[in-house]
Amino acid sequence: MFGKKHTSPSDLKKPAVPEVKRATPPPAASPAPVLADSAAPAAAEEKPALHDPFAEDLKTHDAAVDKPEESGDSVTSLRLQRARNRIWLDLRDGIDLKALARMEGKAAREEVYSAVQEIARFRNLDLTPAELQSIAKECADDMLGFGPLEELLERDDIADIMINGPDTTYIEVKGKIERSHIKFRDNQHLTTICQRIVGAIGRRVDEASPICDARLPDGSRVNVIIPPLAVDGSCMTIRKFKKDKLTLEKVMEFGSMSPSCAKLIMAIGRCRVNVLVSGGTGSGKTTMLNCLTRYIEPGERVITCEDACELQLQQPHVVRLETRPPNLEGVGEITMRDLVRNCLRMRPERIIVGEVRGPEAFDLLQAMNTGHDGSMGTVHANNPREAISRMENMIAMGGLNLPQKAVREQIASAVNVIIQVQRLRDGSRK
Repeated sequence: MFGKKHTSPSDLKKPAVPEVKRATPPPAASPAPVLADSAAPAAAEEKPALHDPFAEDLKTHDAAVDKPEESGDSVTSLRLQRARNRIWLDLRDGIDLKALARMEGKAAREEVYSAVQEIARFRNLDLTPAELQSIAKECADDMLGFGPLEELLERDDIADIMINGPDTTYIEVKGKIERSHIKFRDNQHLTTICQRIVGAIGRRVDEASPICDARLPDGSRVNVIIPPLAVDGSCMTIRKFKKDKLTLEKVMEFGSMSPSCAKLIMAIGRCRVNVLVSGGTGSGKTTMLNCLTRYIEPGERVITCEDACELQLQQPHVVRLETRPPNLEGVGEITMRDLVRNCLRMRPERIIVGEVRGPEAFDLLQAMNTGHDGSMGTVHANNPREAISRMENMIAMGGLNLPQKAVREQIASAVNVIIQVQRLRDGSRK
């Protein structure tokens, strides 16, 4: 009976009814416009990407930096690197550094050149004369100069050299920062160069004293900071001076000032008025101060006080003083305030402070108010009003507890002229 009931014709017709209903659904057209409406906003949201010129400039810059490495022949570079390492090891072991140090610069370089040629001949190295000359110059720079920095120091169009570790170096050319191709062998090589620069003026930089200010023989200012404070390797910043000293005439040629402004600054330099040069970092305060001092009369006694001597005065009667950091025991420090106070006992006619950044501002104002007319100084500020406020703050740093009215009267009677200099976004100075 169960089999007959299962195979009955009435049971066979039942599943056919839902199949017919499923095959012909009439409301199928309704979801289609809904799908089209939901897709329309998505298509409308797909807008073309915005044009970003800065991103394109960054890609172009990165490609320009990486281009020399990609285009260079890897086999040739590997051959040169091996030859350079071989020559350097033999040269370091075979040459007498003490005898080399006693020789004059030109004779010492010729000795290094001849030694490099001898090593290349003895080792039978596959080098062209130009490659051999280049390796000999690198070895001489490392042993007698400042290593890879020599190439940048010889250029007169560079204003700043910024070393961010052994593999990254940037330079400022015509107010624009660009990357340089020079590299150091490793961080120890860079640290050795830093110590050589600092040691030339009797200072030191090591783990116990990892920050130091120094100067190059031409007066260029140097700042060094090494590990552990510098995480990515030793860092060095050089504010490089041009070989030809800037004058007001050259500054006018650059378009930094008008002829009438140059005449006014010339009169300010000749007259014995107290001047404060104000501006931001890298705006040209020291350059303006050098231009001003050119018009000081030759017979005047001028005393300068600086952290690192970078002023280039051309008068015959000039005394240059420089601060001193503490020694290993933490004693012996001579601050800027000590130098300014000592200036008052040296019979100065003009006192020039390279950079006013602390309580020495009060001593400088006292000097300006006690017969030392024509004194000058620089201060970091964005405008003349902020320069006066900064002077008030720096006097307060000395802990003298003077009333604000007395401080302002002191500044008003001491400072006659404030010259504001500024570095614009395109790199020009005004």
